[in-house]
Amino acid sequence: MVKIDLNFVKGLTLEERAALVSGKDFWFTAKVPGVDRMMVSDGPSGLRKQDLSVSPTDINDSVDAVCFPSSALTASSFDDSLLFNLGSHLGVAANAEHLGVLLGPGVNIKRSPLAGRNFEYFSEDPLLAGRMGTAYVKGVQEKDVGVSVKHFAANNREDQRFTSSSNIDERALREIYLAQFERIVKEAQPATLMCSYNRLNGVLNSQNQRLLTEILRNEWGFEGLVMSDWGAVGDHVAAIKAGLDLEMPGKGQVSVDEIVTAVKEGRLQESTLNRSALRILRMVEKWGKDAATAEDYDKEEQHNFARQVADESIILLQNKNQQLPLKKSESVAIIGELAAKPRFEGGGSSHVNAHYLVTPLQAAPTNAQYAQGYSLDSEQEDEGLLNEALQLAKSSDKVIIFAGFPEEMETEGFDKTSISLPLNQNRLIEQVAQVNPNITVVLQNGSALEMPWAGKVGAIVETYLAGEAVGEATWDILTGKVNPSGKLSETFPLRLQDNPTYGTFGKDHDQEDYHEGIFVGYRYYDLHEMPVLFPFGHGLSYTSFEYHDLVVQEGTDEVNVSLQVTNTGEVAGKEVVQLYVANHVSRVEMPVKELCNFAKVDLQPGETKTVEMRLSRRAFSWYNINNEQWEADNGRYEIMLGSSSRDVRLTADFKLTIGVDPLGEVTEDTYIGEVWNSNNPKIQEALEKSGLYDALKPMMADDAWVAISANMPLRSLTAAGVDEERREAFLKELR
Repeated sequence: MVKIDLNFVKGLTLEERAALVSGKDFWFTAKVPGVDRMMVSDGPSGLRKQDLSVSPTDINDSVDAVCFPSSALTASSFDDSLLFNLGSHLGVAANAEHLGVLLGPGVNIKRSPLAGRNFEYFSEDPLLAGRMGTAYVKGVQEKDVGVSVKHFAANNREDQRFTSSSNIDERALREIYLAQFERIVKEAQPATLMCSYNRLNGVLNSQNQRLLTEILRNEWGFEGLVMSDWGAVGDHVAAIKAGLDLEMPGKGQVSVDEIVTAVKEGRLQESTLNRSALRILRMVEKWGKDAATAEDYDKEEQHNFARQVADESIILLQNKNQQLPLKKSESVAIIGELAAKPRFEGGGSSHVNAHYLVTPLQAAPTNAQYAQGYSLDSEQEDEGLLNEALQLAKSSDKVIIFAGFPEEMETEGFDKTSISLPLNQNRLIEQVAQVNPNITVVLQNGSALEMPWAGKVGAIVETYLAGEAVGEATWDILTGKVNPSGKLSETFPLRLQDNPTYGTFGKDHDQEDYHEGIFVGYRYYDLHEMPVLFPFGHGLSYTSFEYHDLVVQEGTDEVNVSLQVTNTGEVAGKEVVQLYVANHVSRVEMPVKELCNFAKVDLQPGETKTVEMRLSRRAFSWYNINNEQWEADNGRYEIMLGSSSRDVRLTADFKLTIGVDPLGEVTEDTYIGEVWNSNNPKIQEALEKSGLYDALKPMMADDAWVAISANMPLRSLTAAGVDEERREAFLKELR
């Protein structure tokens, strides 16, 4: 066993070091004397390890593996422990296949519902994405398999993803698009991060030194390796200088030659090359596997766990008149080709050669009958299929329609142009509703969609891409074997036009301008008091929950929130208690409220549990671009507890005192009203000692002038008849 250190690296030839910083081929790192190669593999929701004896790139030639639900669904569990266990299961499978690093999870923000890869990402909210990602990473790495968290950063569209620039203001970048990566790095230390294809504010991410070195390593303390997305490197030498370590895949001898030449010509310092080579060797040393032959592992248990994950994550969006759960005595019509040919996984790097797919039609109750209803190969209505579906619906007590996006509509590599279901599916739902109103629509889709028929159907169940146990899990929910507890991790707008990116997303070939800033997802809809189809955090249950006895207490470095939750229904169920904070003190644009914590609680009928949640200073913070730091301002906040972002059950006003004075430094440009109304005892003392208090008191007591007086800066006091000496004395006292 060789000792991997800088001396070992220096002992390698220049060509060997140059080979290390480029992938040997599509899936392996380079081999050097004393250190074997290591294999990486796609696998955010199941292994896509390629069968190298057939093809290194064909997604249909990957090994047999259990396909777990996509991140779009798993995030809807709002369950850290479930995501940890998902990571552990993926780690077991990766170990058996002797993989060193699993390429996932994807944690980019769902900025637009048109983004073609939304199914592979967790949420529109950075806290939820960060928590789910952290748990997933810890679960995988506990099994001695590394992960590559992707795609770093601001990779929020697929069209022109190799060249387009995501242009984002610094505050939105920090609060929305980097926050989940920051949490994962600080709390889980992933083996690697994968840089994305795009540019960030004009600089290609693979050679963005501020992103890869200054922020990731110097600020956050990242200790691992940075690899490129496949083909993301533009200038290999510039990339290594900026902090990229591993180009994937390598370009063969071309990659070696360009690095060797750059070192010999003095364009790349040998020490910089050594730094990256050492990181790669340490990654292989820690995560690499010796054997090459796959081992057996319990795929049946993994399949059953995939079913459990889906059970815990599927969302009951609507349930008028207790349409669900189905009763055993009811005759059931199953309509829709997706029941027989389900959309259960994402395309591209998320594609898994599923071990054992169970379709909804296969898992259906014996008293159910099936009609195809529409064709997935066309958007046009088929009169024969439609009439068959209508006849079956007329003769059945309940109708279950399976609807969703065909894979051709959303996958890696391109963005969508619409969030409407295919025409034949929408028309089918509308027409069936005319002959039988007892309809449940079961959705299979990767991201938010429009539902013009929502008011005409009884129930709506969102399964997203539910993995290979899609059939079993779907009927678990429909029949009440499992009480649904999933919550939406993204907002479903009424129309695409309501989304803040509408009209600008993907319109510029080279530039993607993030006009909405921090107002992404529910932050935008709340700010504009805009009605939505289904809000962030929404999800129904077959039971009901009561929130009561809210207590908020400030500690020396945190705020502690506790409340009691009671299951007031007749069946056991799980509730996701969501804690939002409204900032009423900071002197900058703020969201109406932000998700700052959540907890999932399991309750028997009539049972009450105390839920306790902690809020750190960061929960009250915003990113101050002038000071280049996070700032928690003292003053009034509102603590909100609810079942969704639009279903707040308990609120409490709260005054924070463990932060900083939001007024900041008092200067001649500070306004009189800010000084007068400040709670800072130093400011109040300075007002008294300088005599400025007595001078301002008449002005601030005059109802006719108080608003105008408050809106004057200190430097204009002479215009109001206050002598400069008092102003200077006041400022001197503060200094």
